[in-house]
Amino acid sequence: MPEDPSGSTWLDRIWYAGAPGAWLLPLSLLYRAVIGLRRAAYAAGLLKQTRVDVPVIVVGNLTVGGTGKTPLTAWLVARLLALGLRPGIATRGHGRRQGGALRVTPASTAAEVGDEPLLLARRTGVPVCVAARRAEAARQLRDAGCDVVVCDDGLQHLALARDLAIVVVDAARGFGNGRLLPAGPLREPASRLDRADLVVVNVAGGLAMPAGVGEGALRMHLEGELALPVAGNGSPRPLTGFQGQRVHAVAGIGNPQRFFAQLRAAGLDFDARPWPDHHAFQAADITFADAAPVLMTEKDAVKCAAFAGERHWYVPVEATFDAPDEARLMQRLAALCKPGAHA
Repeated sequence: MPEDPSGSTWLDRIWYAGAPGAWLLPLSLLYRAVIGLRRAAYAAGLLKQTRVDVPVIVVGNLTVGGTGKTPLTAWLVARLLALGLRPGIATRGHGRRQGGALRVTPASTAAEVGDEPLLLARRTGVPVCVAARRAEAARQLRDAGCDVVVCDDGLQHLALARDLAIVVVDAARGFGNGRLLPAGPLREPASRLDRADLVVVNVAGGLAMPAGVGEGALRMHLEGELALPVAGNGSPRPLTGFQGQRVHAVAGIGNPQRFFAQLRAAGLDFDARPWPDHHAFQAADITFADAAPVLMTEKDAVKCAAFAGERHWYVPVEATFDAPDEARLMQRLAALCKPGAHA
């Protein structure tokens, strides 16, 4: 279990709550030097980028932990399908057991392919491929007939050339203490936003834009008002239908507090059960002495379906944008994917 009921670790408290962590600064300086040299090597051509002959869109973030990349990836895929394209999704497949490039199917397991790739395969219905080397996944998708590849994560994976880089920022956490790993949550300096093609800020819950994201950032909302049965049997149930009773809330995602805030906003009274991101759930983790309902995220549900019962529910979220921001995104997608636009 995490170290305290809020789900925060000692690093979280340093990164986001102002706990002392100056002793980690020498390691951050070393990390900065390594990523700087690596980026310079790619810029100078000393390290080679692979370019596949279809457009590549990378959705990533600057910080460790969840920001909303996966819902945005699903949104992009849906819009690309609406444009008449054949998108595929390339991703690493965090925590999977097998190596090499592997095609994900709805019948795959999270242990084989990772929880987020399995979620995306089931949610979107498009080809999904996992590989530590994302260029391998992109090539496999191209060979399978995909005419555009969307990478879920991989902003720092410079070996695969990209045509559109979208950085997702969590408005609730922002950039934490502004320091690089391990003294802070940043994988790259916040100034990296200046080189992004688009910046999308997850303002779920009506949060304000965090400092430092710039005026051109797009606002993404995450909406989820229904709970679905994890075991697949039964009808959806409004979240408000759980009001007036005590429930258990389980979350093994990058920022469990986002899920708990969503339930709180729906007026639910719950017992919060946070777990580390990508936690390998077992039946005991979602079994409680009482008969109260158990709510979890969609990402957790793909790992729990095999042993879930009638009282287990998951709450999927959908990314949405205000009309002007959606129009900007659609314009960029259409321009990127029109015939002759890809170099």
